[in-house]
Amino acid sequence: MVAAEETTLQRLLEGAKQYQVPLYQRTYSWSKIQLARLWDDVRKLAEDRVDNPTATHFIGSLVLAPSPKISPAGVAEYLVVDGQQRLTSLSILLCAIRDHRAKHEGANHRVRLDHQYLTNPFEEERWLKLVPTQHDRDAYVGCVKSTMKADSTDAVSVAYRFFVDALAVDDPENPLDIARIESAVITGLGLVAVTAQPGDNVYRIFESLNNTGLKLTQADLLRNYLFMRLPTQGSTVYDVLWRPLQEQLAPAELELLFWLDLVHRDPRVKQTDIYASQQTRLEALRAEDEIEAEVRRFARLGALLRVILHPDEENDPGVRQRLERLSAWGTTTVYPLALHLLDRRQRGTATSEQVAQAMLYVESFFVRRLVIGRSTMNINRILLSVVTEMSTELPVDEAVRAYLSTGRKHYATDAAVRSAVRSTPFYLHGRASQRTLVLRWLEQSYDSKEPVSLEKATIEHVLPQTLTDEWRQMLAADLGPDENLDELHESLLHTLGNLTLTGYNPELGNKPFAAKRARLEKSGVRLSREITSRDRWGRPEIYARADSLADRILATWPGPTEQAGNQSEVPWDIMTKALAELPAGSWTTYGDLAALIGTAAMPLGVRLANHPVPNAHRVLQVDGKIAPGFRWLEPDRKDDPRDLLIAEGVKFDEQGRADQAQRISTEELAQLAGLTPEEVPERVPRQRAGKAGTYAERFIEQLTARQGPTVATATFVLLEAWTTLGGTLSYGTGGETSCFLMARRREHVLGSIWPAVIYPSGKFEVVFQHLSVRTPFTDVALREELRQRLNQLRDVDIAPAKIALRPGFPLTVLADADDREALLDHLAWFYDQAHAPDEDTLATV
Repeated sequence: MVAAEETTLQRLLEGAKQYQVPLYQRTYSWSKIQLARLWDDVRKLAEDRVDNPTATHFIGSLVLAPSPKISPAGVAEYLVVDGQQRLTSLSILLCAIRDHRAKHEGANHRVRLDHQYLTNPFEEERWLKLVPTQHDRDAYVGCVKSTMKADSTDAVSVAYRFFVDALAVDDPENPLDIARIESAVITGLGLVAVTAQPGDNVYRIFESLNNTGLKLTQADLLRNYLFMRLPTQGSTVYDVLWRPLQEQLAPAELELLFWLDLVHRDPRVKQTDIYASQQTRLEALRAEDEIEAEVRRFARLGALLRVILHPDEENDPGVRQRLERLSAWGTTTVYPLALHLLDRRQRGTATSEQVAQAMLYVESFFVRRLVIGRSTMNINRILLSVVTEMSTELPVDEAVRAYLSTGRKHYATDAAVRSAVRSTPFYLHGRASQRTLVLRWLEQSYDSKEPVSLEKATIEHVLPQTLTDEWRQMLAADLGPDENLDELHESLLHTLGNLTLTGYNPELGNKPFAAKRARLEKSGVRLSREITSRDRWGRPEIYARADSLADRILATWPGPTEQAGNQSEVPWDIMTKALAELPAGSWTTYGDLAALIGTAAMPLGVRLANHPVPNAHRVLQVDGKIAPGFRWLEPDRKDDPRDLLIAEGVKFDEQGRADQAQRISTEELAQLAGLTPEEVPERVPRQRAGKAGTYAERFIEQLTARQGPTVATATFVLLEAWTTLGGTLSYGTGGETSCFLMARRREHVLGSIWPAVIYPSGKFEVVFQHLSVRTPFTDVALREELRQRLNQLRDVDIAPAKIALRPGFPLTVLADADDREALLDHLAWFYDQAHAPDEDTLATV
């Protein structure tokens, strides 16, 4: 049974009492936001009590339990199971009021408030009425004794100074104001005190409170559980082990530690299951010494995680370099392996040299996968499983290499790297930061005595993305029979051989090669030496530099074991599946299809010319023309592929070019092939988002920067009108911050739905694929009506074949006021449909 009663701070604190915050509670953590809210409540209540002296204001509850310790006669001791943040803040406020009144009105106020509400004046060991956790205790004692340092940055000191400053502003010349504030705090703030009975499981009460609506992180709950299991040794374990651990790792890092510990046993554990999984594991332990050993182990692993997160604290230079590079790469799923390696070294089963070599194999695994266009494919699953699946018989570095080399993990062989450097569009794969890192590390591999600073350098396409007449003339000299200039340009543009680093990127643009060469010569970047030694820059030169860079990659980053050499690096099965799903009335290009599977257009064309695959006739050149060398694999087949495409619904212009609106892009091919986002080559750089509240700001910044004020303003007008209709906005968390037009949120009885996503890069994406499984747009007739409505806009032509995909149109369409108003009408129609399902639909939900 528990007893609940309404009370005030006066009734709680008067008399010989002591309230102890258990070790399992989190430390004091109220920020200025919560403090300001409390202060506003107090001030308003003090003002209300001028006219109504009995006015009160309810501020929450306290959950208390009699202390299990034997208390001396005269002192009632309680554990603060819940509400310690509120009780601590009010006690700090009383300290501030006491000091303010003692300074301005007389020392008697110090004695009065101390004896009544802050201390038990006739007790030595139990002299404090409130006893915070060890972490906060020294600061709180300084607050009560008025001895805290002026420059203290702990949360207790910050709260005290906040209230001191607030009281100073509140008319120090009028003591009645401060007296009213004191009265409001002591007798006007209402609380409900819920008191458990002796014998109740206090931790279970606490756990229930904080698992059903509040606040505590997985790490908080685990800490609470551990110290509940340490009734006699808790104080010592906290001071010696837990407090140092908590000081060297931030709360999120502490939670990461507990997850990594679980991953070492089961790579499938989710971060949302940390507390439940750890608790299940620890339930088998019975003695306090066993629990203490677990805390000691966590403390030891926490010190190692600290080194992983702060590589500059690592003593061995070889290990430090590898940790710095893995950290720069930005893949947190490498942490379980990194922690395991450092743990092995600390336990004496691995040397620093082996640890550094194992990390080099992981770095090489990342780089080589990026080079062949496989940077993200199943990367999380692969890395999280290393510790549980690698050999225990081999030295740790060879065990890591062997694991990464077996199965279809795409640890690229030397031959695969050489081929990919020439043909794979390196610039279109992985994150932008990772591509830049590879080029920086290549530059560092020259080991120059006077290295060039590359902090502000960006990737430069030597052969430019937009060809001038001069560049077209130079490139045309490399064309062979039946070759297309645009396709040759596309096949070379984003390959590694055409890329370098420079701080002059905006100045170079698509200037002639001679001008670029002169600027690159001044930069001193060794990576550009192969470029500046040439008189021209076309296919032979790009291939030669690609071969040179391939040699350097192979020398810098070791490859897989020999057994990996027989594994196919190109997933032709994915290509076959995508082509099988390519709908009639659409087409794609050799380049789009090659990018899907991480190869180049040329080997893909060879594959199609020699292996039967479905719908090969729907693969055209980038300009929409049928490749001059196209041949049916059936020897007796002579029909014109263009006639077949026309019969299927593809439109051709007078020059024999297929309609670009019917072209299926790489991203759409991936959807057809059923690939998960993790398996799709990344076209847009991803980065960790900041706080959720910044996504809208990032979207606005990116949209304005990339589209200019005219298109950006038009987009904002559309978004404002959408919210006026009743819709809401949601934002993606990728490097390019997308904006979702939400017609229904997740909590709606029919679930979430949105008609479109806006990308700052310039696309208004219509999500037919999403709509096909969302009521009421599971009805294909509604999706078709939406397509036809959108096609009424000028310059918008969504092909029927794309009604199962995510096609789009440029945001520039919104700049025209008439088109924008028409689009709003269509969105209003969509909103009405989303909120007016028929009765049968609702009955089945």
